[in-house]
Amino acid sequence: MAGVKHHEDLVAWQLSESLRQAVVALLAKPTVARHLEFCDQIRRSSRSVCQNLREAWAKRRYQAHFVSKLTDCDGENSETDTSLDFAMKCGYLDVDGHRQLTGLCTEIGKMLGSMISNPLPFLLTPDP
Repeated sequence: MAGVKHHEDLVAWQLSESLRQAVVALLAKPTVARHLEFCDQIRRSSRSVCQNLREAWAKRRYQAHFVSKLTDCDGENSETDTSLDFAMKCGYLDVDGHRQLTGLCTEIGKMLGSMISNPLPFLLTPDP
């Protein structure tokens, strides 16, 4: 893929890192921080989106491994999205914040879906 030399060059990774940082900021609020089970789960899933995307990048020599890790990444992104729904329903997140963060999840999901459907441009090819 032209111009993409590192996982951090992927827009999907950049957005997932922005989402992870936004989740960390949300969890820093005292009203949210008291709910440890919720905090642990959304912190883990949002962090896992970045981590699985990084792992997928490392596995791009093998299409099946690459797609498998991207699929894991997409699942964690969906889990984060669901946790954001819970956060709004519990009053931890207002409607605008929810819309912004779930919008990030949607964009990340679209990018991951595209990569899953068409992995070839991302795969390493053997030297000629």
